Amino acid sequence: MPEPTKKDDGQPEEKVAPDSGDAPSENSFVVTPKAPSMKKSAETIATPKKDKDGDVTASTPSPPPPAEDGSTPKKLSIDHTNDSDPESTGGRKDSVWSLGDGHPSDETDKQTETPPLSTLLIEQPQSGSINVGGDITFVAKVEAKDLLRKPTIKWFKGKWMDLASKTGKHLQLKESFDRFTKIHTFEMHIIKAKENYAGNYRCEVTYKDKFDSCSFDLEVKEIPEGSLNIDIRSAFKRSTDGQDDAGELDFSGLLKHRQGREHKQEEVPEVDVWEILKNARPDEYEKIAFTYGITDLRGLLKRLKKTKKEEKKSEAFSKRLEPAYQVDKGGKIRLIVDLADPTVELKWYKNGQEIRPTPKYIFEHKGTQRIMVINNCQINDDAAYSVTAGEEKSTTELFVKELPVNIVKKLEPVKTTVNERIELECEVSEEGAKVRWMKNGVEVPTGVRSRYRVKSEGTKHWLIIDDATKDDTGTYSLMATGGTTEAHVQVELKPLKILMDLQSATVLLGQPLKLNCEIYPGNVPGRWYKNGQLVQSSERISIMHRAKNHNLDIESTTIHDAGDYTFVPEGYTQTLSAKVHIIDPPRVHLEALNAQDNTVTIVAGNKLRLEIPISGEPAPRVVWMKGERVILDSGSRMRAETFPDHTCLTIDSAEREDTGNYKIVLQNEAGEDTASVKIKVVDVPDPPEAPLVTDVGGDWCTMTWEPPRYDGGSPILGYFIERKKKQSSRWMRLNFDLCKETTFEPKKMIEGVPYEVRIFAVNAIGVSKPSEPSKPFIPLAVTSEPTVLVVDDVTDTTVTMKWRPPDTIGAAGLDGYQVEYCIEGTDEWILANKELVEKTRYTITGLPVEAKILVRVKAINAAGASPPRTTQHSILVKEVIEPPKIRIPRHLKQTYIRKVGEVVNLVVPFVGKPRPKVNWLKEGQPIDKTVSIRNSDCDSIMFIRKAERKHSGKYELSVQVENHIDTATLDIQIVDLPGPPQAVKIEEVWGNNVALDWNPPKDNGNAPIIGYTIQKADKKTMEWYTCIEHYHRTCITVSDLVVGNEYYFRIYSENMVGLSESATVTKNSALIMKEGMHLKIPEYNDRDFTEPPAFTQPLINTFAIAGYNATLNCSVRANPRPKVLWMKNKMTIIDDPRYRMFSNQGVCTLEIRKPSPFDGGVYTCKAINDLGEAQVDCKLEVKGGFTFFELMKRGVPLHLIDKYMNESEKSESEKKGSN
Repeated sequence: MPEPTKKDDGQPEEKVAPDSGDAPSENSFVVTPKAPSMKKSAETIATPKKDKDGDVTASTPSPPPPAEDGSTPKKLSIDHTNDSDPESTGGRKDSVWSLGDGHPSDETDKQTETPPLSTLLIEQPQSGSINVGGDITFVAKVEAKDLLRKPTIKWFKGKWMDLASKTGKHLQLKESFDRFTKIHTFEMHIIKAKENYAGNYRCEVTYKDKFDSCSFDLEVKEIPEGSLNIDIRSAFKRSTDGQDDAGELDFSGLLKHRQGREHKQEEVPEVDVWEILKNARPDEYEKIAFTYGITDLRGLLKRLKKTKKEEKKSEAFSKRLEPAYQVDKGGKIRLIVDLADPTVELKWYKNGQEIRPTPKYIFEHKGTQRIMVINNCQINDDAAYSVTAGEEKSTTELFVKELPVNIVKKLEPVKTTVNERIELECEVSEEGAKVRWMKNGVEVPTGVRSRYRVKSEGTKHWLIIDDATKDDTGTYSLMATGGTTEAHVQVELKPLKILMDLQSATVLLGQPLKLNCEIYPGNVPGRWYKNGQLVQSSERISIMHRAKNHNLDIESTTIHDAGDYTFVPEGYTQTLSAKVHIIDPPRVHLEALNAQDNTVTIVAGNKLRLEIPISGEPAPRVVWMKGERVILDSGSRMRAETFPDHTCLTIDSAEREDTGNYKIVLQNEAGEDTASVKIKVVDVPDPPEAPLVTDVGGDWCTMTWEPPRYDGGSPILGYFIERKKKQSSRWMRLNFDLCKETTFEPKKMIEGVPYEVRIFAVNAIGVSKPSEPSKPFIPLAVTSEPTVLVVDDVTDTTVTMKWRPPDTIGAAGLDGYQVEYCIEGTDEWILANKELVEKTRYTITGLPVEAKILVRVKAINAAGASPPRTTQHSILVKEVIEPPKIRIPRHLKQTYIRKVGEVVNLVVPFVGKPRPKVNWLKEGQPIDKTVSIRNSDCDSIMFIRKAERKHSGKYELSVQVENHIDTATLDIQIVDLPGPPQAVKIEEVWGNNVALDWNPPKDNGNAPIIGYTIQKADKKTMEWYTCIEHYHRTCITVSDLVVGNEYYFRIYSENMVGLSESATVTKNSALIMKEGMHLKIPEYNDRDFTEPPAFTQPLINTFAIAGYNATLNCSVRANPRPKVLWMKNKMTIIDDPRYRMFSNQGVCTLEIRKPSPFDGGVYTCKAINDLGEAQVDCKLEVKGGFTFFELMKRGVPLHLIDKYMNESEKSESEKKGSN
């Protein structure tokens, strides 16, 4: 067990250890609480005795076990005011309370600050005594008249144990409140008290900064010994609801008296569970507990474990130290051990530190006894002690009890006056004792700056107040550990005498003010008031008190300093009063306007409220004037008003006429003051005059205007421009930034649409009304320049030019073109056409031979001439021979087909200069007169008004320029309806079928026959129905005829023009007989399509790239459908996710997903059916190898990786050998 340590440095009383003590019986039960800071259970308690030296020897309550972490447990002793009865304190008063099943409160380990004391309890709990097993109630009452909420109450046992967490079966805390008497009642009920409940208790009540407490004692008397029998099974039994049927030992901290345990040993139950548990195996403990009804098995095993440990006897000590000792402060104690071997070296320790012999610590030897005497025990001797003999150790704890300090001489009441000295004297029973001085329940501060001084000499204590005040009146008390004494102190005031009263004063504004008075007694403070308000000292106001004089000085007076001043001596009802009057000449404070040259600007139509501060005492008379006219306060639109601290001029709706100078006149008893204010009314400017449009373009115009005549009293900042279409009423603003100039160029207008524009003038006030609209104008633009100007023809004196119209013409349209030319070497452009030319071709005449000219063309409209289009190079005026060239259109390069009666109009263009000669021939002969030919300079036209079959044939066109000839051939085909078929006859009739046969028509209409239409008609009705159309053959079998009917058949021929005009009808009819001929169906042998597999497309050797999918393809033909197998290196590929196999219409495909070099090899596709089998092979080589590690990551088997690595090395060596 580790050495225990002590934290409490209090001063315990002296006690002496007994020579011997009774050891606890083997089967005695002691229940200990499971506190966080305790390990071992409490031990036995011995009764006090007298040793042979006369020292008092007494066994003290067992000390709390040492903390698990080695820290010192808290002191558990409880001070008693009555120490004369050692028997009543034989049990541990400071043992852990174990009422109920709750755990100790966490607050027991905290140091609680005690708030200042005050009187809260109107009824305190009283000490009491009960027998073991009895009930008792302690009551505390608190008056709640002055409390806003319920006070907080705590119940303690000893100095530290909070009983709030111990409530349960044996302890109950109750609270109640009486609304009529306003009293809180707090009760603590102790039910079925035990011996260890005896001790000192404390009740603490707190409310905000108030605190009160009281202590009381509980004495538990023993009952006859015969009533202490405890059945082990019922003692450890727990209740199902934790209330009435719980065992006596079913809570922590229960300590039994030694005599009670000895008696219980005699009353052992019939079944000794202890002996059963000691002799049983650990795995049988639960079964034994269940058999004998023990529910707290864990606690029972702990007791069993400790009992087993106690059976071990010490080899070094025949008698160990008692578990704990108690001694009064200043006394001495003897710690005695009995050695089994007197020769063993013995060492004594205090809190783990070895103790050396000193006058305080004396070591004695008496036979086998070893005694350590501790003299004059003090608080620091309260510690854990141990003695070692060889390797064995015996430990104990010493509790030093401090004696209470009693009051010997009580405080006496004091009655005195202010400024006198007060001394309160008290005498206690012990020198140097610590006491507390209280005033009205609150501790008196005794710091360096405190008015209170504390003095002590021996057993006497004084509280001194050098300069008493009325606030010192109250009840003073002195608190000692053994009692409290109190006395009342009454401090009264001395009579007041006024030596010099306050005097009223009249002061000019800004001058200093001094008020003073003299009173007796001189050391009485006071307060100054102005008009009932407290006056505080500041930088401007100085308040002084010197002996009998009280002064109030104001450095510079203001209007607010006027009023009734009063001086009130502190603590007296008498007051001193005076009146102060402040005078000031009138003044106008124009600087508050913060306006340059005192000019106020207002926008016309707005309301003006001009407030000007004024000052003067008394309040001056104010007059406003404009010129010679006085402004009254009753005006409708303009009026003047006066207030105590300012005057106001109000204009409800400012007008331009309100501009001018305004005069203010102030008069009062102290003088007169005048001031002048200028008011300027500004407005928006007048609208400008209507703008003028000076120039117009295609989508723009240029406009100008004049500034407005009146700028509104503020400079013109710019202008806004708006436009609209003449037919519209919606105006559109053209500029969002002000235009600073008086000119503007609107853009993005629609050409040909009439527009109007108007102007707004802008100044700092706002925007004027719009000007009158301008005169309507229409934006028009010239066209763009003509395009594609080229030379069309050149002769010795003329040049023909042609061009295309401009790309953009605009709303003004196009009136015509103007052609100009310039002879090379000059800058003069000569107009070629006096009148505008509407066509896009013009011939310039009268040109000199072999001259070089430049030509330009302009487009003219209402807006003017467009930019000219000029030839890039000069033109030589000289005729040039150009060989002829026929340009046959694409549709004439093939046979030109037309129907009979249609119009034929063929245009064949050609080129050539000068104008070529044109000649037409049909198959070498002149053409028919029904064919019209028209020729021009650039083309020839063949026209046939109504085409006939005879116009078909090949036409030859020849174009000749001097010796140059060009020819072309045109093939014309005129088609017509075909003639009817020939020799239509019925070949055979059988069943409901008729076989027909015929010959093609003699006349096919100059076009191939594309089909026939066959119709049938019943002989009875002769109504024709079509059997089939567009039939190409010249024989047919008509089926599904009605039996018993007789049919005729006719046939139309058809070419590209249509059906023939007439049809050929069969001469004979076909009768469908009911009985008659039977058609013999010839027998046909079925063809055998079965064949063995044969590959029509073999596999091809392939190279693949590692990581990219590869496919192998081949095709096979077989009937029945073959089974296709894929093999790699003669191993069949089955259920391998890296391969996908497809077969569609005989095409077989093998897809290899992301191949690696391992996938390279010989692949075989094999097809098998009932007639045979076939196979094809190919070689696949995968480029881009993988390392051994990469193959392992891909999950390739080791034998395959080894094979692949060997093949790679072999192939590399072969490559090196070949190189």
